Amino acid sequence: MSVLVVGLSHRTAPVPVLERVTVAEPDLGKVLDELLRCPGVSEAMLLSTCNRVEVYAVVETFHGGMNDVVGVLAAQAGAEPTELFEHLYVHYAAAAVEHVFRVAGGLDSMVVGEAQILGQLRSAYTTADGAGTVGRTLHELAQNALRVGKRVHTETGIDHAGASVVSEALSDAETELGGLAGRRALVVGAGSMGGLATAHLRRAGIGEVVIANRTAANGARLAQSLIAEGVPASSVDLVELRSELADADVVFACTGSMETVVGVELLASALLDRDPSRPLVVCDLGLPKDVDPAAADLAGVTVVDLETLQRRLTDAPTGQDAARATEIIGEEVRGYLAGQRSAEVTPTVTALRKRAAEVVDAELLRLDTRLPELDAAVRGELAKTVRRVVDKLLHTPTVRVKELASAPGGAGYAEALRELFGLDPQTPNAVSQPHMTQATGDPLAGSRTNTGEKR
Repeated sequence: MSVLVVGLSHRTAPVPVLERVTVAEPDLGKVLDELLRCPGVSEAMLLSTCNRVEVYAVVETFHGGMNDVVGVLAAQAGAEPTELFEHLYVHYAAAAVEHVFRVAGGLDSMVVGEAQILGQLRSAYTTADGAGTVGRTLHELAQNALRVGKRVHTETGIDHAGASVVSEALSDAETELGGLAGRRALVVGAGSMGGLATAHLRRAGIGEVVIANRTAANGARLAQSLIAEGVPASSVDLVELRSELADADVVFACTGSMETVVGVELLASALLDRDPSRPLVVCDLGLPKDVDPAAADLAGVTVVDLETLQRRLTDAPTGQDAARATEIIGEEVRGYLAGQRSAEVTPTVTALRKRAAEVVDAELLRLDTRLPELDAAVRGELAKTVRRVVDKLLHTPTVRVKELASAPGGAGYAEALRELFGLDPQTPNAVSQPHMTQATGDPLAGSRTNTGEKR
């Protein structure tokens, strides 16, 4: 069984395609269940954010697992698998581990180094664990990825500026409005992205914030947190959007809704109550979009959305911190794979010691049969001596086989032990259960960016 990653992101797919594939939070359990029902999938996690949709799966075979996962993603998008092929990236075995670590470290994000992905990855693991679709392999991979992500952010300055998709969008708004200090903001959605937006708005010196949210308690809670920080804030129901749009200078929308929340007709109606010379900046980071794309055609309205940011940020240069983060991830990938390979030989070593103990027990029993009159004290000393000799003979080979197995290409040592000592390869205790059967020393081994190349 090996780890497989199949996904789409801002690097490989336009926003309209991501919108089709994205999985709303209420549907995560259903999609995870569909993945686990696939014959070649034994574990599954699903990471769905504003700029990526990825499935992490433990699969029996590469092609079978890939076809299963792509089929589920295509069904989610209401599309044929062939429609997604050109936008997919696929990583397998060692390359899958490297990709997950890069994601956790923020190196694969639209804004390199953004720290929000760690929380999103943790949430994806928690959801999958709660749904019962995570086993030992993905548990270990996820926990290591979270640790690696924390290490990257601790040991480098990659997130020193606190940049994120949210901060980049609001930076555009700040430029367009000539500053956010003293302005009035409308935040549509009180989830994690809405909370992040209010934090950036507070630091920018915003004059007032209104939270519009479907669940009143969540909106009120976010408003109260702003008031506690000294920012005038209030919460309203979504039915009050028109009047709030008329009064706002900047709108930030990210609700997680699968339908448009701010329609162009609603926005056009709100503009009638505004001074035509007063600009309005709308930041829409919803996936799918929360704001009707036609809003960009309205006079006096500037829309900043994921497509706007994608064009600007996808090829943004990275510096020394990103290079150091890459080094850290390389070290961690090699260490993780070495640990996995070492663990794979452990059941075979255990089986060998068990076989040796059985042989010793059999020979001591034969000794008892042949020399029944042997003094008990002498018999005890003989037993200790024989066991000690066997332990010493096995110590060096078993220690060395674990060391050798941890190196690239070390998978053959367990097989050699089974052959040399006649261990039954069908006996569970005698066979290692590799997490990644194709793990190599090259962390890029197994990468693919277009499924058409693999078929």
